[in-house]
Amino acid sequence: MSTATDVTVPLLDLKAQYATIRDEVEPVVREVLESQIFIGGPKVAALESRCADYLRMPHAVGCSNGSDAIILALDALGIGPGDEVIVPTFTFFSTAGSVSRVGATPVFADIDPATYQIDPVSIRAVLDSRPKGAVKAIIPVHLFGQACDLDAVMAIARDHDLKVIEDAAQAIGTEDVHGRRVGSVGDVGTYSFFPSKNLGGFGDGGLCATNHEEIAERMLRFRNHGMKPKYFHHDVGLNSRLDALQAAVLLVKIEHLDAWSAGRQANARHYDEAFASAGATTSAVSLHEGGLPLRTPQPAPEGARHIYNQYVIRVPAEHRDTLRKALADASIGSEIYYPKCLHQQDCYRDLGYEAGAFPHAERAAGEVVAIPIYPDLTEAQKAHVVNTVLETVRGFA
Repeated sequence: MSTATDVTVPLLDLKAQYATIRDEVEPVVREVLESQIFIGGPKVAALESRCADYLRMPHAVGCSNGSDAIILALDALGIGPGDEVIVPTFTFFSTAGSVSRVGATPVFADIDPATYQIDPVSIRAVLDSRPKGAVKAIIPVHLFGQACDLDAVMAIARDHDLKVIEDAAQAIGTEDVHGRRVGSVGDVGTYSFFPSKNLGGFGDGGLCATNHEEIAERMLRFRNHGMKPKYFHHDVGLNSRLDALQAAVLLVKIEHLDAWSAGRQANARHYDEAFASAGATTSAVSLHEGGLPLRTPQPAPEGARHIYNQYVIRVPAEHRDTLRKALADASIGSEIYYPKCLHQQDCYRDLGYEAGAFPHAERAAGEVVAIPIYPDLTEAQKAHVVNTVLETVRGFA
């Protein structure tokens, strides 16, 4: 294995990031402490305004986390009991879990095997299989920091009169082939400020953004117990307000976001080139078509922007544990996003899906491995990752 055993590479190193912004963050945290305004207030308003500007939308609504952001969007769009919502089966649980929390039913779709994004062909197949009018919305997920095919999704939505909530939890700043910031095309875009995101807080946080004033007003009301003005409740909302401390930290960090995303893109190019020169191909090629048993992410198409919240490689399912053990033995962090599709989760067993229902998603769940991609990686760390991955996969029988 690699001889660089003195090099450690965590999957994500937030301490390295914090060291570069400590002198900017600590004064604004003290400012909030001195103000004693911890919920709402000027810092939250300033962050909402800055995010709206960054996302190129007129309205942004801060909330407690990315899961609540989806719930607020669903509530504001009138999605609830008796409604069905199409979601990809290969994504983080909250995409479907939030649908369930409002009393609606998630209906799963497969993914494009090259990009991991929801497959428009599968969406149409799902709609053809459901009673007319049962499905009320689609939640496409911009997974791993790459945009899904928004043109195709929006065309389907128009054809079937469906609402669209873009789950951009992993994709703030991602752009599609037309240069549109993801989240700005559908009815609502939802975002997460979980610490591991490209724009991460010092705890939980989330955001909804929309081009529609009336939807924004509903989400503002819903995040605060359905209340406006104080103690007058028009709806049964929830308590999902963004903390001022999180807003203050995020106001500092958002000014570095594009530079950090550019660092991730540069690291992705380094990996792409190093793995390709060794014989790897992209995820657009089947692992079973010969060559080095390693696939790298499909690059974003021309005109699009991939921010690489994760850099996901693929190896044959029977060898994935071997690769992860080799990485761990070499002090390199890795993770599986995601080891089990949503339609296979115990809590959704009663929906009646069988193994093999979504072959592309199920195959991805067995083959993917995320490796370190954060912008603070050193040349020595990147070389250690590349060498360890290549030495391991070359040994696969």
